[in-house]
Amino acid sequence: MEPIERAIPYWLAGGFHRLAYTEWGDPAAEPVLCVHGLSRTGRDFDVLAQALADRFHVICPDLPGRGLSSWLPQAELYQPASYVAALGHLLAVIGRRVRWVGTSLGGICGMVAAAAPGTPISRMVLNDIGPFVPAAALARIRDYIGELPHFANLAAAEAYLRRVHAPFGALTDGQWRQLTETSVRALPDGGLALHFDPALTEPILAGTPQDMDLWPLWARIQIPMLVLRGAESDLLLPETLQQMAEKAVTHVVPHCGHAPALMDAPTIAVVRGFLEG
Repeated sequence: MEPIERAIPYWLAGGFHRLAYTEWGDPAAEPVLCVHGLSRTGRDFDVLAQALADRFHVICPDLPGRGLSSWLPQAELYQPASYVAALGHLLAVIGRRVRWVGTSLGGICGMVAAAAPGTPISRMVLNDIGPFVPAAALARIRDYIGELPHFANLAAAEAYLRRVHAPFGALTDGQWRQLTETSVRALPDGGLALHFDPALTEPILAGTPQDMDLWPLWARIQIPMLVLRGAESDLLLPETLQQMAEKAVTHVVPHCGHAPALMDAPTIAVVRGFLEG
């Protein structure tokens, strides 16, 4: 099954911009919105989306500045508030109650939207993200996202992604290749770069990482939630997961860190079982 590529316009900072997404399955089915991490694209969910498409209408957006979505005019706009605004437009277009799967930054956006009055989110899966993130983990992410490498060919890009995203888990060679193909864009000189606006790194590199504390936001969320944690994650700590378990179902994904790729059958089964609940 191949995804259908679509896009909507959304309004932000005095202008219209393009939010691209891929969709899988029957548009009449119940919608599932899958939102990716910081430097990734909606195509990260291809394997999960194919596994869910017989039951759900799966919608996987590229956040602003990533993938096929338009780049923003000012670097300072690359903030969670802008992403939630863009996703809010997409939720309005969907016009129905939705289930949400959010990896890392996509989970932060999900928590913001789920905590809002009148939220259309009915159930939410948070993939290796919670209301507390230690500064050390944010510093690690800042260090690799600031590299902005260029690659001579796809093999070089794959070698890089295998290194920096080794915590995704034990992916097959085919999965690494598919992930690489959807993670890069062509350059005029024939080389390749990562598939995001380099300017989105500027707000991240400008400051000193601090602990992120969203517990007050978490307290306002009143929907069923499943929280996944990579067993070796440095971003979602065991003690944070334990506290989240007071109001959410939790599941630890073995043999990976931040963040589980959601490509293995056992984890997909856990996610599907929760979404069908």
